[in-house]
Amino acid sequence: MRTMAGSQIKSWGMRLMRTKGRRRAVVAVARKLAVLLHRIWIDGSEFRQEQVGGTA
Repeated sequence: MRTMAGSQIKSWGMRLMRTKGRRRAVVAVARKLAVLLHRIWIDGSEFRQEQVGGTA
């Protein structure tokens, strides 16, 4: 399901796209999401939107 709500990852990716280009931003956002999902999988925690942020 697709959501129209904004997120910190999306705004970070959009800023990155303006400075570094679309392809690099897509890869960076995909990597950030992969690391986040891996961390959740390893320690069994739940996703909390407010804790997501920072830089890659």
